[in-house]
Amino acid sequence: MSAVDIALWDAAARFLELPVGRLLGRVHKSVPLYGSGGFTNQTIRELETQLDTWVREQGIPRVKMKIAERDGSAIDRDLTRIRAARSLIGDDVELYVDANDGYSPGQARRVVRHLEQYDVRWFEEPVTSDNLVGLARLRQATTVDIAAGEYGYDLVYFARMVGAGAVDCLQVDVTRCGGYTEWARAAAVAAAAGLEVSAHCAPNLSTHVAVATPNFRHIEWFADHDRIEKIFFDGVLDPTGGTVSPDLSAAEHGMLLKRQDVAQYLVSP
Repeated sequence: MSAVDIALWDAAARFLELPVGRLLGRVHKSVPLYGSGGFTNQTIRELETQLDTWVREQGIPRVKMKIAERDGSAIDRDLTRIRAARSLIGDDVELYVDANDGYSPGQARRVVRHLEQYDVRWFEEPVTSDNLVGLARLRQATTVDIAAGEYGYDLVYFARMVGAGAVDCLQVDVTRCGGYTEWARAAAVAAAAGLEVSAHCAPNLSTHVAVATPNFRHIEWFADHDRIEKIFFDGVLDPTGGTVSPDLSAAEHGMLLKRQDVAQYLVSP
């Protein structure tokens, strides 16, 4: 459903010779983003190299890394990696962490005290996203923003999460939620509660709807998606500087499939 909805918006923009972002109703000239990766299987050196690329080479002032290795059974290593990350990026760069539902509520409460010490601004999916009570209690117990919502695929999911007071920022994935049409409805639910939304992954698709969302916070510029999109498409956006804006001179999404380059990945039925 998401793919079909996005394709229909793209087709309408092509017919009208407009960028998708303008067709959706652009309200922002540009939108912030954060570098995302920092997988738990990386060594400290590999993590530092990735962070250095985002912060020093690309000038991105927000970065996110993974924690809750082995379902929360390696908290000491989680904290060691967080300390290393903060030491490398300095005090002026925002540091985010993503537990991918990996902690129990008790573990998350203990970990979040350390996150506050290292000025971590964003704690994503500290416990399973189905545990709305657990998310809400943790949110009440910390100054770190609690985020979740990336798995949402209907409006009821987002309404339950917002209604439970479970998050400070609602994540929406345009490739899962039902496309641009359902994204706008989810963003309205968040806005009614005074919340912002953040785009989960699919950075180049997300940018067009992000600039059309009044209560928008930032895009997850996910390392793997960035790499794959560059391989598959011409016209992808450059995250350098920490903000992006759709190309207003190009109709539709402004991206062209590199047919010759992707032919090697085709699989015959």
